[in-house]
Amino acid sequence: MKLRTTVLALTATGLISGCATGPDRKPGDPFEPVNRVVFRFNDGLDQYVAVPVAKGYQKVTPQPLRTAVSNFFSNLGDLNNAANALLQLKITDATEDIVRFAFNSTFGLGGLIDWATPAGLPKHHQDFGLTLGHWGVPSGPYLVLPLFGPSTVRDSMGLIVDVKFNPLNYMEPAVRNPLYVLQFVSVRSDLLGATDLLQQAALDKYSFVRDAYTQQRQARLRGSNGNAAPLPDYDDQDGNGAGAATPKGAAGSGLPNYDDPGDGATGAPAAAPGSTTAAPAGLPNYADPGDTPASAAAPASTTPGAAAPVAPAAQ
Repeated sequence: MKLRTTVLALTATGLISGCATGPDRKPGDPFEPVNRVVFRFNDGLDQYVAVPVAKGYQKVTPQPLRTAVSNFFSNLGDLNNAANALLQLKITDATEDIVRFAFNSTFGLGGLIDWATPAGLPKHHQDFGLTLGHWGVPSGPYLVLPLFGPSTVRDSMGLIVDVKFNPLNYMEPAVRNPLYVLQFVSVRSDLLGATDLLQQAALDKYSFVRDAYTQQRQARLRGSNGNAAPLPDYDDQDGNGAGAATPKGAAGSGLPNYDDPGDGATGAPAAAPGSTTAAPAGLPNYADPGDTPASAAAPASTTPGAAAPVAPAAQ
């Protein structure tokens, strides 16, 4: 019954929005007039109901308990992530999601503690809308859904599937309904900082949210399809592409020369101190003037007690 009601509501939204299309609409958002009406309704409900409840939840609930609640619902979400990863034939991601759920459920007290992330198991974010996009289904026009917020035609259909197969749906109503409320309050509490930033940064909140949502979905879809930009090649290869390394500082390599000038231009070892070998052309001579070769020095007197020659006095 709930699924049928949701489908009817989405269909009605699409029919009403179709009457508001026009040539002056922004591409990708032809239903902007109706979307803005729904956005204002959601924003007012959020401002006067959701935000006060979330702030009260933060005030009366200690931080460790709030983290445990967030971890619990995140752990349940790993099942949905695993299912959509399998539908996208991403076996590695699906395996990691299943291992995360099993690990946290077993050693994390039912998911209240997240041990999987410190253990090196990454957290994935998948939904059926991304699965449809992975297989080439276009996103369609931008939509703002009552209560659920920003979406698209494709993501709205995916949302119906995600809600239908949420593990909470298979619990007793006495347990399921309070958990849904707690999940909503927990998620809204985690986003209070983002709301403050939005209030300060956005001149037009509707356009800001629309563009942010669209860019986020496109980025996640690119990650889902594995179309990440290739990393640059840092190998030192010559201009012919043969794979031979170009010596650093060689002509045409484009790299600075960090060789010691004393090593010589051809890489030959430097002359020993006191050697008569001339320094390479264009390089300074760092030889110590006191290191005069023995062959060039004046012979010393061999007579005991003989005085050293005295230079003639200046005239």
